[in-house]
Amino acid sequence: MDFELKRLRPQEAASAKVDALLALVPSDFRAGEDALSVLIQGALDGEHLKADAGTTLSMYGAPRIAAPRVVLAGIGDGGGKALRKSVAAAMAELRRTPAKTLLVCVAGTGEPPSWVGAVTQAIGEACYTYETTRTKQDACKLRKITVGTQHEASARPAFAQAQAVAAGINLAREWGNRPGNHATPTLLAGAAQALAGKKSPVRCEVLGPKEVAKLGMGAFQAVARGSEEALRFIVLEYRGGPKSQPPVALIGKGITFDSGGISLKPAADMDEMKFDMSGAASVLGVFRALSDLRPKVNVVGLIPACENLPDGRAVKPGDVVTSMSGQTIEILNTDAEGRLVLCDALTYARRFKPRAMVDIATLTGACVIALGGVRSGMFSSDDTLAGALEQAGNTSGDLCWRMPLDDDYAEGLKTNFADMANVAGRAAGAVTAAKFLQKFVGDTPWAHLDIAGTAWLSGKAKGSTGRPVGLLLQYLLDQQVPAEQSAGKARKKVRQ
Repeated sequence: MDFELKRLRPQEAASAKVDALLALVPSDFRAGEDALSVLIQGALDGEHLKADAGTTLSMYGAPRIAAPRVVLAGIGDGGGKALRKSVAAAMAELRRTPAKTLLVCVAGTGEPPSWVGAVTQAIGEACYTYETTRTKQDACKLRKITVGTQHEASARPAFAQAQAVAAGINLAREWGNRPGNHATPTLLAGAAQALAGKKSPVRCEVLGPKEVAKLGMGAFQAVARGSEEALRFIVLEYRGGPKSQPPVALIGKGITFDSGGISLKPAADMDEMKFDMSGAASVLGVFRALSDLRPKVNVVGLIPACENLPDGRAVKPGDVVTSMSGQTIEILNTDAEGRLVLCDALTYARRFKPRAMVDIATLTGACVIALGGVRSGMFSSDDTLAGALEQAGNTSGDLCWRMPLDDDYAEGLKTNFADMANVAGRAAGAVTAAKFLQKFVGDTPWAHLDIAGTAWLSGKAKGSTGRPVGLLLQYLLDQQVPAEQSAGKARKKVRQ
């Protein structure tokens, strides 16, 4: 799909030679004298259209409009949430048409701020269709989308960012949606390697069972023991900032299918455990976006990938394993496997001396009970990092909510037979899981995003959401070294 940003005056939209025209109508719509404004004002006056977010009116052969198909969409106050809702409704209408070219613009004489980025990203996401294992295809027919604005120059950075974010989110959705037999650890590693092409700024290294054993990742290895699919430890690096700048480390849980192991899950909805690698998928999505935007920041991505299955070799409740950190863990529940692969990855991440570590995982059902599917749970040992992630979530619309990390919550992890157990009681399960992970981060600023409630949707809309790619990418963009600071360091180095 090809996006174009074009300077467009309101009166020019009616004469645009495209298959379809999407006109966004704010609640404070001010009509001009052009044909599109007249059409919209008539629809509003006749109560055929409301300017409320999510309302649409579809027409064919509208008078004095060059585009054969016109969709009018109310956008309310023009805020990000309203724009996303409106575009989703409008694209549902447009996907049912044969239109291949589309012009989208804000109707009337005024434009809400920051609408270009929100709308571009929403259209990019709306055009995603899962096709990998389907013989009957339902791909979006749109091939060229022109975003028309009166403020082309100032909107261009947001336009570029929105395309990259949408591409990253859709990559994460694609790998989240793939069934377990089409998203094995080896295939996931292949997807990571594909991001590291010759002209790409991304570098990738994949470690197998022998290398992981040599590193002493006993917790990670324990989870993988029940599967015939070999584990993979994926290391991604993006170096866009100064060499002296410590990287941000992103660690994504990559359980490509989770049966629960010996602590077998109930059969109902177990198919959704293909989504248990959504944390890993989000890391892939972020690196896809980084390769497009090339911001001035250094990032490391780590993905411990394996399946969690029961067989004669599988780890058993009561087994004790030794993590890469040297700490021993009594595995009381084999279905609490995500924290076991993450703890070794967190220990490995400290090798990079990161300025911050953020792990992303579909970790606990308890977080779903606490926050539902609206906000991801965020736990952090560092107030500055927590504040930055919260702000990034608010900016991107990919929301999170900070949860507590009081030391008292770790009491339930004590055991007579190892340094810690991998689970505590049922109470505050999301918090005790985070407390387990905290034992492996040392003094490095760290945050844990529990995305069990936000990574996918169930029911008729079943599928990956691609969250929290938007939040993570916004956080990384906010961490960029200012251009003048980077240039100053370069000049200082030359003088030396």
